[in-house]
Amino acid sequence: MKNISLVFWYGVAICALVVLWGVIGPEQLQSVTSNVTTFISNRFGWYYLLIIMVMLAFCVYLIFSRFNKIKLGKEDDKPEFSLPTWFAMLFSAGMGMGLVFWTTAEPISHAFKNSPVAEEGSPEAIKQSLQFSFFHWGIHAWAVYALVALVLAYFKFHKGYPGLVSATLIPLFGEKRMKGAMGQLIDTLAVVATVVGVAATLGFGSAQINEGLAFLFDTPSNFTVQLIILIVSTALFIFSAWSGVDKGIKYLSNINMVLGFLLMLFLLIVGPTLYILNMFTDSIGGYITNFFHMSLRIAPLNEENRSWINNWTIFYWAWWISWSPFVGIFIARISKGRTIKEFMLGVLFVPAIVCFIFFAVFGVSALDLQQKGIEAISKFPMETATFATLQHYPLGTFMSLMTIVVIAIFFITSADSATFVLGMLSTNGSINPPGLVKIAWGLALSSMAAIIVYFGGTQGLQNVLIIAAFPFSIIVMLMGYSFFKTASQEIRVHKPSKKDKKNSAIRKA
Repeated sequence: MKNISLVFWYGVAICALVVLWGVIGPEQLQSVTSNVTTFISNRFGWYYLLIIMVMLAFCVYLIFSRFNKIKLGKEDDKPEFSLPTWFAMLFSAGMGMGLVFWTTAEPISHAFKNSPVAEEGSPEAIKQSLQFSFFHWGIHAWAVYALVALVLAYFKFHKGYPGLVSATLIPLFGEKRMKGAMGQLIDTLAVVATVVGVAATLGFGSAQINEGLAFLFDTPSNFTVQLIILIVSTALFIFSAWSGVDKGIKYLSNINMVLGFLLMLFLLIVGPTLYILNMFTDSIGGYITNFFHMSLRIAPLNEENRSWINNWTIFYWAWWISWSPFVGIFIARISKGRTIKEFMLGVLFVPAIVCFIFFAVFGVSALDLQQKGIEAISKFPMETATFATLQHYPLGTFMSLMTIVVIAIFFITSADSATFVLGMLSTNGSINPPGLVKIAWGLALSSMAAIIVYFGGTQGLQNVLIIAAFPFSIIVMLMGYSFFKTASQEIRVHKPSKKDKKNSAIRKA
């Protein structure tokens, strides 16, 4: 434990204060943080829309730029993981169990509860429901992750810098500042965002698994059951973390992607197959056609529409930014040896397409039940909407059991990835943090989740995470500029002169 940096203690202290606030006054924590997040959404909604578009544009530019052949590592480095394993790992860390629930809950909400534009329940609202789900879970989200991960991987594996967020800003602010108080502040912000975000997710995850078991087997839905789920999951993800990235997370991610795709295929076959395919095709068309309008839509003259944008789009954009240090560091760790072009194509588009397919299959299956009057899925809470949908199709119980297993593995891989990232951040960027450090973080995450769930401060934690996204968005933009500046200098240094080209041509002749 000698390698633990001051960032560890700063992060622990801040998180302990937040938890203490959540224990003593959960309502006050939620009220204060909710007011701050509302202020940010109202005053800086335009900023979030523009900054995410800038990040996405920069990522697309890199695919075709002069930098696209730069390898995230040394010239002779090979990718550590195969393409299928790489996709499975980055998807498991980037989206996780939230996807299992929102694939049904979000389209239903957009179509029948609170439509972005059209009247609830109308054909137009149903069409838009999948289109806006694609928008929120598509390439905008992955652009944030891709940019952070790319910069971290470039400086760590190509330039040999420490695997820290602060280290990527050395070309802009100098090594002295980034190893001093300023750098520690930046890395502490990344630690707090990761701890708070994962603790909130673990809290919600245990509640969601509990609700699924209650829906299927009438298991009691209370804190005791949730605590048991947390304890079992903690033991499993600590064992996985101890095994290392190349074993625990790798195997669990592969297993989960296979199970997830089998579940999706089962529902595609037994569900409204033609309707799913038609809605998927139509929604892809709507997503592409209205891409820029959705991306920059702020509704300045319609208070109701603006409220929807704040509650959904701005919330999601802030959420993805706040998760970017955690997901970005993990994706960087598993992407060593890939070129920038290969990295960007893989991270931007493959997970987004997988998200679209899952939303189409699960979301349309739920929409079909609601439209036919078979079941009012909209009356169910998010935690049980998927199970309420599956029970009306053949093999419903079997698919529900598979869903619980998929959720549990997503639960474990998300926590496992987080302990690895926190281990890196608190051991000066080591890509193989000691097992004891990861175990310490794992126990801290689960303890925080249990305390906050018991005292009802989970929403307050989410709000803290969204607030942390605001300053971190500036750091992400600085990271992008730091990469551009450093990579440009590298290209200029290695670019052959006209004299070198002439001599090379003479030698070839």
